[in-house]
Amino acid sequence: MNLTYDSQMFQKTFERDFTWLNGFMRNVRRFGYKPAVISPVEKKQWTYEELNADCNRFANAMKQDGVKKQDIVMFQLFNSPQFLFSYIAPQKLGAIGNPVNFNLSAGETAEIMTHNKAKVYLYDSEIVETAVKAIEMSAHKPSVVIAVNNSNKEFTLPEGHILYEDYVKNAGEDNPPVDFAPHIYDEVVRLQTSGTTGTPKGVPLNNINEVLSAHDVIMHFPLAPTDITMNMTPWFHRGGLHSGGPTPTLYAGGALVIMRTFNPKTTLSYVERFGISFLTGVPSVLTLLASRQEKHPKDISSLKGIITMGSPLEKEACIRFQKMLTPNIYNGYGTTESFWNTFLRPYDLPEMSGSAGRSCTDDEVRIVKVYEDKKAEPDDMVPTDNATEGEVIIHCPGKSTYCYANNPQATEDKFYKGWMYTGDIGTWDKRQYITIAGRKDDMIISKGENIYPARIEEVLNSHPKVEECIVTGVPDSTRGESVAAYVIPADDSLTVQELQDFCNASPNISKYQAPRYYRFVSDLPRTATGKKQHFVIKKQAKQDLADGLLLKK
Repeated sequence: MNLTYDSQMFQKTFERDFTWLNGFMRNVRRFGYKPAVISPVEKKQWTYEELNADCNRFANAMKQDGVKKQDIVMFQLFNSPQFLFSYIAPQKLGAIGNPVNFNLSAGETAEIMTHNKAKVYLYDSEIVETAVKAIEMSAHKPSVVIAVNNSNKEFTLPEGHILYEDYVKNAGEDNPPVDFAPHIYDEVVRLQTSGTTGTPKGVPLNNINEVLSAHDVIMHFPLAPTDITMNMTPWFHRGGLHSGGPTPTLYAGGALVIMRTFNPKTTLSYVERFGISFLTGVPSVLTLLASRQEKHPKDISSLKGIITMGSPLEKEACIRFQKMLTPNIYNGYGTTESFWNTFLRPYDLPEMSGSAGRSCTDDEVRIVKVYEDKKAEPDDMVPTDNATEGEVIIHCPGKSTYCYANNPQATEDKFYKGWMYTGDIGTWDKRQYITIAGRKDDMIISKGENIYPARIEEVLNSHPKVEECIVTGVPDSTRGESVAAYVIPADDSLTVQELQDFCNASPNISKYQAPRYYRFVSDLPRTATGKKQHFVIKKQAKQDLADGLLLKK
Protein backbone atom coordinates (compact mmCIF):
# COMPACT_ATOMS: atom_id res chain seq x y z
CA MET A 1 0.00 0.00 0.00
CA ASN A 2 1.55 3.27 -1.17
CA LEU A 3 0.55 6.30 0.89
CA THR A 4 1.51 9.95 0.52
CA TYR A 5 2.44 10.26 4.19
CA ASP A 6 4.17 8.31 6.98
CA SER A 7 1.32 6.29 8.54
CA GLN A 8 3.33 4.24 11.02
CA MET A 9 2.59 6.20 14.19
CA PHE A 10 -1.05 6.73 13.26
CA GLN A 11 -1.52 3.04 12.53
CA LYS A 12 0.23 1.88 15.69
CA THR A 13 -1.63 4.37 17.90
CA PHE A 14 -5.04 3.84 16.31
CA GLU A 15 -4.84 0.05 16.36
CA ARG A 16 -3.75 0.00 20.01
CA ASP A 17 -5.81 2.82 21.52
CA PHE A 18 -9.15 3.12 19.67
CA THR A 19 -11.00 0.92 22.16
CA TRP A 20 -14.24 1.20 24.12
CA LEU A 21 -12.37 0.63 27.39
CA ASN A 22 -10.09 3.60 26.74
CA GLY A 23 -13.17 5.75 26.18
CA PHE A 24 -14.62 4.60 29.50
CA MET A 25 -11.31 5.25 31.28
CA ARG A 26 -11.19 8.80 29.88
CA ASN A 27 -14.52 9.38 31.60
CA VAL A 28 -13.19 7.91 34.84
CA ARG A 29 -10.46 10.56 34.74
CA ARG A 30 -12.50 13.57 33.61
CA PHE A 31 -15.87 12.69 35.19
CA GLY A 32 -14.64 10.64 38.16
CA TYR A 33 -16.83 12.59 40.59
CA LYS A 34 -19.94 12.36 38.40
CA PRO A 35 -22.75 9.76 38.74
CA ALA A 36 -22.31 6.91 36.25
CA VAL A 37 -24.85 4.36 37.47
CA ILE A 38 -28.01 4.59 39.56
CA SER A 39 -29.53 1.40 40.97
CA PRO A 40 -32.91 2.23 42.56
CA VAL A 41 -33.46 -1.37 43.76
CA GLU A 42 -30.24 -1.29 45.75
CA LYS A 43 -30.75 2.39 46.67
CA LYS A 44 -27.21 3.05 45.53
CA GLN A 45 -25.35 5.00 42.91
CA TRP A 46 -21.80 4.81 41.58
CA THR A 47 -19.62 7.65 40.38
CA TYR A 48 -17.30 6.87 37.48
CA GLU A 49 -14.43 6.38 39.94
CA GLU A 50 -16.49 4.03 42.09
CA LEU A 51 -17.74 2.06 39.10
CA ASN A 52 -14.20 1.63 37.85
CA ALA A 53 -13.05 0.49 41.32
CA ASP A 54 -15.73 -2.22 41.45
CA CYS A 55 -14.88 -3.36 37.92
CA ASN A 56 -11.23 -3.54 38.96
CA ARG A 57 -12.09 -5.75 41.93
CA PHE A 58 -13.78 -8.23 39.62
CA ALA A 59 -10.99 -8.03 37.04
CA ASN A 60 -8.27 -8.55 39.67
CA ALA A 61 -10.15 -11.50 41.20
CA MET A 62 -10.44 -13.13 37.77
CA LYS A 63 -6.79 -12.40 37.03
CA GLN A 64 -5.83 -14.31 40.18
CA ASP A 65 -7.80 -17.25 38.76
CA GLY A 66 -5.82 -17.13 35.53
CA VAL A 67 -8.34 -15.36 33.29
CA LYS A 68 -6.46 -13.90 30.36
CA LYS A 69 -6.78 -12.57 26.83
CA GLN A 70 -9.47 -14.33 24.73
CA ASP A 71 -10.96 -16.26 27.68
CA ILE A 72 -14.77 -16.23 27.78
CA VAL A 73 -16.62 -14.72 30.74
CA MET A 74 -20.23 -15.85 30.32
CA PHE A 75 -22.91 -14.08 32.34
CA GLN A 76 -26.62 -14.86 32.53
CA LEU A 77 -27.80 -11.87 34.52
CA PHE A 78 -30.70 -9.47 34.78
CA ASN A 79 -29.90 -5.77 34.34
CA SER A 80 -27.85 -5.13 37.47
CA PRO A 81 -24.60 -3.64 38.76
CA GLN A 82 -22.95 -7.05 38.34
CA PHE A 83 -23.94 -7.07 34.66
CA LEU A 84 -21.98 -3.83 34.24
CA PHE A 85 -18.98 -5.22 36.12
CA SER A 86 -19.13 -8.34 33.92
CA TYR A 87 -19.25 -6.19 30.78
CA ILE A 88 -16.32 -3.94 31.69
CA ALA A 89 -13.97 -6.09 33.81
CA PRO A 90 -13.14 -8.74 31.18
CA GLN A 91 -12.00 -5.99 28.79
CA LYS A 92 -9.38 -4.98 31.36
CA LEU A 93 -7.83 -8.46 30.96
CA GLY A 94 -8.30 -8.82 27.21
CA ALA A 95 -11.01 -11.41 27.91
CA ILE A 96 -14.38 -11.61 26.16
CA GLY A 97 -17.68 -10.80 27.89
CA ASN A 98 -20.49 -13.13 26.82
CA PRO A 99 -23.95 -11.91 28.00
CA VAL A 100 -26.61 -14.60 27.64
CA ASN A 101 -30.42 -14.54 27.79
CA PHE A 102 -31.57 -15.44 31.32
CA ASN A 103 -34.80 -16.87 29.86
CA LEU A 104 -33.02 -19.72 28.07
CA SER A 105 -33.61 -23.33 29.00
CA ALA A 106 -30.87 -25.40 30.60
CA GLY A 107 -30.27 -27.19 27.30
CA GLU A 108 -29.85 -23.94 25.36
CA THR A 109 -27.56 -22.52 28.06
CA ALA A 110 -25.47 -25.70 27.99
CA GLU A 111 -25.10 -25.46 24.21
CA ILE A 112 -23.68 -21.95 24.51
CA MET A 113 -21.44 -22.91 27.44
CA THR A 114 -20.05 -25.84 25.46
CA HIS A 115 -19.65 -23.94 22.21
CA ASN A 116 -17.94 -20.90 23.75
CA LYS A 117 -15.92 -22.85 26.35
CA ALA A 118 -16.67 -20.34 29.11
CA LYS A 119 -13.90 -20.06 31.71
CA VAL A 120 -16.06 -18.02 34.11
CA TYR A 121 -19.85 -18.32 34.42
CA LEU A 122 -22.05 -15.90 36.38
CA TYR A 123 -25.76 -16.45 36.88
CA ASP A 124 -28.59 -14.78 38.79
CA SER A 125 -29.87 -16.68 41.81
CA GLU A 126 -33.39 -16.62 40.34
CA ILE A 127 -32.27 -19.07 37.65
CA VAL A 128 -30.14 -21.31 39.87
CA GLU A 129 -31.97 -24.48 38.79
CA THR A 130 -31.32 -23.70 35.13
CA ALA A 131 -27.67 -22.88 35.88
CA VAL A 132 -27.03 -26.10 37.79
CA LYS A 133 -28.69 -28.25 35.13
CA ALA A 134 -26.89 -26.41 32.32
CA ILE A 135 -23.50 -27.10 33.90
CA GLU A 136 -24.44 -30.77 34.27
CA MET A 137 -25.47 -30.96 30.61
CA SER A 138 -22.53 -28.98 29.23
CA ALA A 139 -19.59 -30.88 27.73
CA HIS A 140 -17.40 -28.02 28.96
CA LYS A 141 -17.29 -27.06 32.64
CA PRO A 142 -16.41 -23.47 33.63
CA SER A 143 -13.45 -23.11 36.00
CA VAL A 144 -15.26 -20.50 38.11
CA VAL A 145 -19.02 -20.40 38.78
CA ILE A 146 -20.36 -17.27 40.47
CA ALA A 147 -23.88 -16.70 41.81
CA VAL A 148 -25.31 -13.18 41.93
CA ASN A 149 -28.05 -12.77 44.53
CA ASN A 150 -29.68 -9.34 44.32
CA SER A 151 -32.99 -10.42 45.82
CA ASN A 152 -34.12 -10.78 49.40
CA LYS A 153 -35.25 -14.34 48.74
CA GLU A 154 -33.67 -17.31 50.46
CA PHE A 155 -30.93 -18.83 48.36
CA THR A 156 -28.97 -22.02 48.92
CA LEU A 157 -25.60 -21.79 47.23
CA PRO A 158 -24.86 -24.97 45.21
CA GLU A 159 -21.67 -26.83 46.03
CA GLY A 160 -18.64 -25.50 44.19
CA HIS A 161 -20.26 -22.13 43.45
CA ILE A 162 -19.30 -18.83 45.09
CA LEU A 163 -21.31 -15.68 45.78
CA TYR A 164 -20.17 -12.63 43.82
CA GLU A 165 -19.44 -10.55 46.92
CA ASP A 166 -17.27 -13.32 48.35
CA TYR A 167 -15.43 -13.73 45.07
CA VAL A 168 -14.32 -10.08 44.92
CA LYS A 169 -14.01 -9.21 48.64
CA ASN A 170 -10.23 -9.62 48.85
CA ALA A 171 -9.42 -8.22 45.40
CA GLY A 172 -7.75 -4.84 44.91
CA GLU A 173 -9.49 -1.84 43.40
CA ASP A 174 -6.51 -0.55 41.40
CA ASN A 175 -6.48 -0.93 37.63
CA PRO A 176 -4.97 -4.31 36.73
CA PRO A 177 -1.70 -4.12 34.78
CA VAL A 178 -2.16 -4.28 31.00
CA ASP A 179 0.05 -7.31 30.30
CA PHE A 180 -1.44 -8.04 26.89
CA ALA A 181 -1.36 -6.16 23.60
CA PRO A 182 -4.77 -4.50 23.00
CA HIS A 183 -5.88 -4.22 19.38
CA ILE A 184 -8.87 -2.68 17.65
CA TYR A 185 -9.70 -6.04 16.05
CA ASP A 186 -9.75 -7.91 19.39
CA GLU A 187 -13.10 -9.51 20.20
CA VAL A 188 -14.32 -7.90 23.42
CA VAL A 189 -18.00 -8.95 23.51
CA ARG A 190 -19.77 -12.03 22.19
CA LEU A 191 -23.54 -11.78 21.88
CA GLN A 192 -25.81 -14.72 21.10
CA THR A 193 -28.44 -14.84 18.41
CA SER A 194 -31.11 -17.52 18.48
CA GLY A 195 -30.27 -20.63 16.50
CA THR A 196 -32.70 -23.13 15.05
CA THR A 197 -31.12 -26.40 16.06
CA GLY A 198 -27.53 -27.49 16.55
CA THR A 199 -24.66 -25.06 17.02
CA PRO A 200 -25.71 -21.73 18.58
CA LYS A 201 -24.63 -18.57 16.81
CA GLY A 202 -22.22 -16.38 18.73
CA VAL A 203 -21.83 -12.85 17.37
CA PRO A 204 -18.31 -11.52 18.00
CA LEU A 205 -17.92 -7.76 18.44
CA ASN A 206 -14.52 -6.11 18.36
CA ASN A 207 -13.32 -2.80 19.76
CA ILE A 208 -14.18 -0.89 16.59
CA ASN A 209 -17.72 -2.31 16.65
CA GLU A 210 -18.17 -1.25 20.27
CA VAL A 211 -16.79 2.27 19.75
CA LEU A 212 -18.69 2.93 16.52
CA SER A 213 -21.93 1.49 17.92
CA ALA A 214 -21.54 3.96 20.78
CA HIS A 215 -20.81 6.76 18.31
CA ASP A 216 -23.89 5.78 16.31
CA VAL A 217 -26.16 6.32 19.33
CA ILE A 218 -24.34 9.47 20.43
CA MET A 219 -24.89 10.86 16.92
CA HIS A 220 -28.50 9.75 16.39
CA PHE A 221 -30.08 10.67 19.76
CA PRO A 222 -27.86 12.78 20.21
CA LEU A 223 -26.40 11.67 23.55
CA ALA A 224 -24.28 13.94 25.81
CA PRO A 225 -22.48 13.65 29.18
CA THR A 226 -25.39 15.51 30.76
CA ASP A 227 -27.93 12.84 29.73
CA ILE A 228 -29.46 10.13 31.91
CA THR A 229 -30.67 7.01 30.11
CA MET A 230 -32.67 3.91 30.96
CA ASN A 231 -33.13 0.92 28.70
CA MET A 232 -36.32 -0.93 29.63
CA THR A 233 -35.23 -4.10 27.80
CA PRO A 234 -32.69 -6.72 28.94
CA TRP A 235 -29.10 -5.68 28.31
CA PHE A 236 -28.11 -9.11 26.94
CA HIS A 237 -29.70 -8.02 23.63
CA ARG A 238 -27.68 -5.80 21.32
CA GLY A 239 -30.52 -3.28 21.46
CA GLY A 240 -30.38 -3.45 25.24
CA LEU A 241 -26.62 -3.08 25.47
CA HIS A 242 -26.15 -0.52 22.72
CA SER A 243 -29.35 1.54 22.37
CA GLY A 244 -29.20 3.88 25.34
CA GLY A 245 -27.68 1.04 27.37
CA PRO A 246 -24.23 0.69 28.98
CA THR A 247 -22.13 0.90 25.80
CA PRO A 248 -23.03 4.41 24.54
CA THR A 249 -24.00 5.95 27.87
CA LEU A 250 -20.76 5.12 29.68
CA TYR A 251 -18.72 5.99 26.57
CA ALA A 252 -20.40 9.41 26.34
CA GLY A 253 -19.97 10.13 30.06
CA GLY A 254 -23.70 10.06 30.83
CA ALA A 255 -25.52 8.33 33.68
CA LEU A 256 -27.38 5.03 33.49
CA VAL A 257 -30.45 4.04 35.55
CA ILE A 258 -30.78 0.28 36.05
CA MET A 259 -34.20 -1.29 35.47
CA ARG A 260 -34.10 -4.97 36.44
CA THR A 261 -37.48 -5.85 34.95
CA PHE A 262 -39.95 -3.60 33.20
CA ASN A 263 -42.93 -2.13 35.04
CA PRO A 264 -44.84 0.89 33.63
CA LYS A 265 -45.57 2.44 37.03
CA THR A 266 -41.95 2.10 38.11
CA THR A 267 -40.64 3.41 34.80
CA LEU A 268 -42.61 6.66 34.94
CA SER A 269 -41.70 7.08 38.60
CA TYR A 270 -37.99 6.73 37.72
CA VAL A 271 -38.29 9.28 34.90
CA GLU A 272 -39.77 11.82 37.32
CA ARG A 273 -37.42 10.98 40.18
CA PHE A 274 -34.11 10.84 38.29
CA GLY A 275 -34.81 13.23 35.41
CA ILE A 276 -34.26 10.58 32.76
CA SER A 277 -33.72 12.05 29.29
CA PHE A 278 -33.85 8.95 27.06
CA LEU A 279 -35.86 5.71 27.37
CA THR A 280 -35.53 2.64 25.14
CA GLY A 281 -38.10 -0.13 24.72
CA VAL A 282 -40.28 -2.07 22.29
CA PRO A 283 -43.59 -0.57 21.02
CA SER A 284 -45.72 -2.86 23.22
CA VAL A 285 -43.95 -1.42 26.29
CA LEU A 286 -44.71 2.11 25.12
CA THR A 287 -48.39 1.17 24.92
CA LEU A 288 -48.31 0.25 28.62
CA LEU A 289 -46.49 3.47 29.48
CA ALA A 290 -49.01 5.60 27.59
CA SER A 291 -51.94 3.88 29.32
CA ARG A 292 -50.35 4.40 32.73
CA GLN A 293 -49.50 8.05 32.03
CA GLU A 294 -53.05 8.66 30.84
CA LYS A 295 -54.56 7.42 34.11
CA HIS A 296 -51.83 8.32 36.59
CA PRO A 297 -49.72 11.13 35.11
CA LYS A 298 -46.18 11.82 36.29
CA ASP A 299 -43.90 14.73 35.50
CA ILE A 300 -41.91 13.29 32.60
CA SER A 301 -40.90 16.63 31.10
CA SER A 302 -37.22 15.66 31.37
CA LEU A 303 -37.64 13.20 28.47
CA LYS A 304 -35.82 14.24 25.31
CA GLY A 305 -36.89 11.12 23.47
CA ILE A 306 -38.06 7.50 23.52
CA ILE A 307 -36.44 4.97 21.21
CA THR A 308 -38.29 1.85 20.10
CA MET A 309 -36.88 -1.24 18.45
CA GLY A 310 -37.99 -4.80 17.72
CA SER A 311 -41.14 -4.20 15.66
CA PRO A 312 -42.75 -1.57 13.41
CA LEU A 313 -44.47 1.45 14.94
CA GLU A 314 -48.09 1.82 13.85
CA LYS A 315 -49.32 5.33 13.02
CA GLU A 316 -52.15 5.54 15.58
CA ALA A 317 -49.87 4.22 18.31
CA CYS A 318 -47.16 6.70 17.33
CA ILE A 319 -49.55 9.67 17.54
CA ARG A 320 -50.71 8.48 20.97
CA PHE A 321 -47.12 8.11 22.22
CA GLN A 322 -46.24 11.57 20.93
CA LYS A 323 -49.23 13.03 22.75
CA MET A 324 -48.96 11.12 26.06
CA LEU A 325 -45.19 10.59 26.45
CA THR A 326 -42.98 12.81 24.29
CA PRO A 327 -43.16 14.32 20.80
CA ASN A 328 -39.70 12.88 20.15
CA ILE A 329 -40.29 9.24 19.23
CA TYR A 330 -37.58 7.27 17.39
CA ASN A 331 -37.84 3.81 15.82
CA GLY A 332 -34.87 1.64 14.83
CA TYR A 333 -34.57 -1.55 12.79
CA GLY A 334 -31.59 -3.89 12.84
CA THR A 335 -30.14 -7.19 13.97
CA THR A 336 -27.86 -8.66 16.63
CA GLU A 337 -25.15 -8.92 14.01
CA SER A 338 -25.36 -5.30 12.86
CA PHE A 339 -27.06 -3.24 15.63
CA TRP A 340 -29.63 -0.79 14.16
CA ASN A 341 -29.30 0.08 10.50
CA THR A 342 -32.41 2.09 9.60
CA PHE A 343 -33.91 4.79 11.74
CA LEU A 344 -37.06 6.88 11.96
CA ARG A 345 -36.44 10.23 13.60
CA PRO A 346 -39.05 12.54 15.14
CA TYR A 347 -39.30 14.55 11.92
CA ASP A 348 -40.24 11.32 10.04
CA LEU A 349 -43.17 10.66 12.35
CA PRO A 350 -46.06 10.08 12.33
CA GLU A 351 -46.04 10.32 8.50
CA MET A 352 -43.69 7.36 7.95
CA SER A 353 -45.04 5.16 10.76
CA GLY A 354 -45.16 1.52 9.74
CA SER A 355 -41.92 1.78 7.78
CA ALA A 356 -38.50 0.96 9.21
CA GLY A 357 -37.06 4.30 8.11
CA ARG A 358 -33.97 5.03 6.02
CA SER A 359 -30.39 3.90 6.45
CA CYS A 360 -28.44 5.16 9.47
CA THR A 361 -25.72 7.71 8.74
CA ASP A 362 -22.81 5.25 8.34
CA ASP A 363 -24.85 2.36 6.91
CA GLU A 364 -26.49 1.37 3.66
CA VAL A 365 -29.59 -0.83 3.42
CA ARG A 366 -30.93 -2.24 0.16
CA ILE A 367 -33.75 -4.49 -1.05
CA VAL A 368 -32.47 -7.14 -3.48
CA LYS A 369 -34.20 -9.81 -5.51
CA VAL A 370 -34.86 -13.24 -4.02
CA TYR A 371 -33.76 -16.40 -5.80
CA GLU A 372 -34.53 -20.00 -4.89
CA ASP A 373 -30.98 -21.32 -5.33
CA LYS A 374 -28.60 -18.40 -4.68
CA LYS A 375 -28.08 -15.02 -3.07
CA ALA A 376 -28.77 -11.97 -5.18
CA GLU A 377 -25.73 -9.81 -5.89
CA PRO A 378 -25.73 -6.64 -3.74
CA ASP A 379 -26.51 -4.51 -6.81
CA ASP A 380 -29.34 -6.78 -8.03
CA MET A 381 -32.01 -4.58 -6.46
CA VAL A 382 -35.80 -4.53 -6.77
CA PRO A 383 -37.52 -1.34 -8.00
CA THR A 384 -38.04 1.48 -5.51
CA ASP A 385 -41.81 1.32 -6.04
CA ASN A 386 -42.87 0.43 -2.47
CA ALA A 387 -44.55 -2.67 -3.91
CA THR A 388 -41.98 -5.14 -5.24
CA GLU A 389 -40.77 -7.38 -2.42
CA GLY A 390 -37.18 -8.48 -1.94
CA GLU A 391 -34.66 -9.37 0.76
CA VAL A 392 -33.26 -6.69 3.08
CA ILE A 393 -29.46 -6.58 3.03
CA ILE A 394 -27.26 -4.42 5.26
CA HIS A 395 -23.81 -2.86 4.76
CA CYS A 396 -22.39 -1.57 8.06
CA PRO A 397 -18.59 -2.01 8.14
CA GLY A 398 -18.22 -0.24 11.48
CA LYS A 399 -20.72 -2.25 13.53
CA SER A 400 -20.32 -5.87 12.37
CA THR A 401 -17.52 -8.42 12.21
CA TYR A 402 -19.37 -10.18 9.37
CA CYS A 403 -19.11 -13.59 10.96
CA TYR A 404 -20.27 -15.99 13.66
CA ALA A 405 -17.88 -17.41 16.24
CA ASN A 406 -16.60 -20.83 15.16
CA ASN A 407 -19.50 -21.34 12.78
CA PRO A 408 -18.25 -21.07 9.17
CA GLN A 409 -21.42 -22.48 7.60
CA ALA A 410 -23.69 -19.94 9.29
CA THR A 411 -21.21 -17.20 8.33
CA GLU A 412 -21.30 -18.26 4.68
CA ASP A 413 -25.10 -18.39 4.72
CA LYS A 414 -25.56 -14.93 6.20
CA PHE A 415 -22.71 -12.71 4.91
CA TYR A 416 -21.62 -11.97 1.35
CA LYS A 417 -19.33 -9.33 -0.17
CA GLY A 418 -19.53 -7.04 2.87
CA TRP A 419 -23.32 -7.31 3.18
CA MET A 420 -25.49 -9.10 5.70
CA TYR A 421 -28.45 -10.95 4.17
CA THR A 422 -31.06 -10.59 6.88
CA GLY A 423 -33.75 -13.01 5.71
CA ASP A 424 -36.26 -10.19 6.13
CA ILE A 425 -38.55 -9.47 3.20
CA GLY A 426 -39.44 -5.86 2.47
CA THR A 427 -40.11 -3.07 -0.02
CA TRP A 428 -38.66 0.42 -0.48
CA ASP A 429 -39.68 3.67 -2.06
CA LYS A 430 -37.84 6.31 -4.09
CA ARG A 431 -36.68 8.06 -0.90
CA GLN A 432 -35.32 4.68 0.29
CA TYR A 433 -37.71 4.26 3.20
CA ILE A 434 -37.78 0.52 3.97
CA THR A 435 -40.96 -1.36 4.95
CA ILE A 436 -40.63 -4.87 6.40
CA ALA A 437 -43.20 -7.37 5.10
CA GLY A 438 -42.12 -10.64 6.74
CA ARG A 439 -39.31 -13.18 6.91
CA LYS A 440 -37.88 -15.81 4.62
CA ASP A 441 -37.06 -18.17 7.50
CA ASP A 442 -40.39 -17.86 9.37
CA MET A 443 -38.91 -16.52 12.59
CA ILE A 444 -41.41 -15.47 15.26
CA ILE A 445 -40.76 -12.34 17.33
CA SER A 446 -42.46 -12.39 20.74
CA LYS A 447 -41.80 -9.60 23.26
CA GLY A 448 -38.64 -8.75 21.36
CA GLU A 449 -37.31 -12.34 21.53
CA ASN A 450 -36.48 -14.23 18.32
CA ILE A 451 -38.15 -17.65 18.23
CA TYR A 452 -37.42 -20.19 15.52
CA PRO A 453 -40.17 -22.73 14.65
CA ALA A 454 -37.72 -25.54 13.89
CA ARG A 455 -36.51 -25.85 17.48
CA ILE A 456 -40.07 -26.03 18.87
CA GLU A 457 -41.15 -28.46 16.15
CA GLU A 458 -38.26 -30.72 17.06
CA VAL A 459 -39.42 -30.83 20.69
CA LEU A 460 -43.10 -31.40 19.85
CA ASN A 461 -42.24 -34.12 17.33
CA SER A 462 -40.39 -36.01 20.05
CA HIS A 463 -43.68 -36.51 21.94
CA PRO A 464 -44.77 -40.15 21.46
CA LYS A 465 -48.33 -39.11 20.59
CA VAL A 466 -47.30 -36.57 17.93
CA GLU A 467 -46.95 -37.69 14.34
CA GLU A 468 -45.85 -34.31 13.00
CA CYS A 469 -46.35 -30.60 13.56
CA ILE A 470 -45.75 -27.13 12.20
CA VAL A 471 -45.22 -24.01 14.30
CA THR A 472 -45.93 -20.39 13.42
CA GLY A 473 -46.72 -17.04 15.00
CA VAL A 474 -50.08 -15.35 15.46
CA PRO A 475 -50.77 -11.68 16.29
CA ASP A 476 -50.70 -10.77 19.97
CA SER A 477 -51.41 -7.20 21.12
CA THR A 478 -49.06 -7.50 24.12
CA ARG A 479 -46.28 -9.74 22.79
CA GLY A 480 -46.30 -8.79 19.13
CA GLU A 481 -46.64 -12.47 18.26
CA SER A 482 -47.48 -15.65 20.16
CA VAL A 483 -46.49 -19.18 19.20
CA ALA A 484 -49.12 -21.48 17.65
CA ALA A 485 -48.64 -25.18 16.88
CA TYR A 486 -50.59 -27.26 14.37
CA VAL A 487 -50.27 -30.89 15.37
CA ILE A 488 -51.11 -34.16 13.62
CA PRO A 489 -51.76 -36.59 16.49
CA ALA A 490 -50.34 -40.10 16.31
CA ASP A 491 -52.80 -41.06 19.06
CA ASP A 492 -56.34 -39.68 19.27
CA SER A 493 -56.09 -39.43 23.05
CA LEU A 494 -53.54 -36.58 22.79
CA THR A 495 -54.62 -33.41 24.63
CA VAL A 496 -53.42 -29.82 24.70
CA GLN A 497 -52.61 -30.20 28.40
CA GLU A 498 -50.23 -33.08 27.60
CA LEU A 499 -48.40 -30.95 25.06
CA GLN A 500 -48.21 -28.00 27.46
CA ASP A 501 -46.75 -30.16 30.20
CA PHE A 502 -44.33 -31.77 27.75
CA CYS A 503 -43.00 -28.40 26.52
CA ASN A 504 -42.74 -27.00 30.04
CA ALA A 505 -40.69 -30.03 31.11
CA SER A 506 -38.37 -29.94 28.09
CA PRO A 507 -34.82 -28.70 28.77
CA ASN A 508 -34.46 -27.76 25.10
CA ILE A 509 -36.91 -24.86 24.83
CA SER A 510 -37.62 -21.95 27.14
CA LYS A 511 -41.02 -21.16 28.62
CA TYR A 512 -41.45 -18.13 26.37
CA GLN A 513 -40.94 -20.39 23.33
CA ALA A 514 -43.66 -22.88 24.33
CA PRO A 515 -46.82 -22.63 22.17
CA ARG A 516 -49.71 -20.67 23.62
CA TYR A 517 -52.11 -21.96 20.98
CA TYR A 518 -52.73 -25.41 19.45
CA ARG A 519 -54.88 -26.93 16.76
CA PHE A 520 -55.12 -30.62 15.94
CA VAL A 521 -55.19 -31.27 12.18
CA SER A 522 -55.02 -34.21 9.77
CA ASP A 523 -52.42 -32.79 7.39
CA LEU A 524 -49.94 -29.94 6.95
CA PRO A 525 -49.38 -27.61 3.97
CA ARG A 526 -46.39 -28.75 1.86
CA THR A 527 -44.58 -27.99 -1.38
CA ALA A 528 -44.43 -30.51 -4.20
CA THR A 529 -41.13 -31.76 -2.80
CA GLY A 530 -42.59 -32.25 0.68
CA LYS A 531 -41.25 -29.14 2.46
CA LYS A 532 -43.53 -27.60 5.06
CA GLN A 533 -44.98 -24.25 3.98
CA HIS A 534 -44.78 -22.00 7.00
CA PHE A 535 -46.04 -18.96 5.09
CA VAL A 536 -49.28 -20.83 4.28
CA ILE A 537 -49.90 -21.91 7.87
CA LYS A 538 -49.09 -18.38 9.10
CA LYS A 539 -51.95 -16.94 7.04
CA GLN A 540 -54.27 -19.75 8.14
CA ALA A 541 -53.34 -19.30 11.80
CA LYS A 542 -54.21 -15.60 11.72
CA GLN A 543 -57.68 -16.45 10.41
CA ASP A 544 -58.07 -19.41 12.77
CA LEU A 545 -57.28 -17.13 15.72
CA ALA A 546 -59.95 -14.66 14.58
CA ASP A 547 -62.44 -17.50 14.13
CA GLY A 548 -61.73 -18.97 17.58
CA LEU A 549 -60.39 -22.26 16.21
CA LEU A 550 -57.10 -22.24 18.12
CA LEU A 551 -57.02 -23.89 21.54
CA LYS A 552 -55.33 -21.65 24.08
CA LYS A 553 -53.22 -23.00 26.87
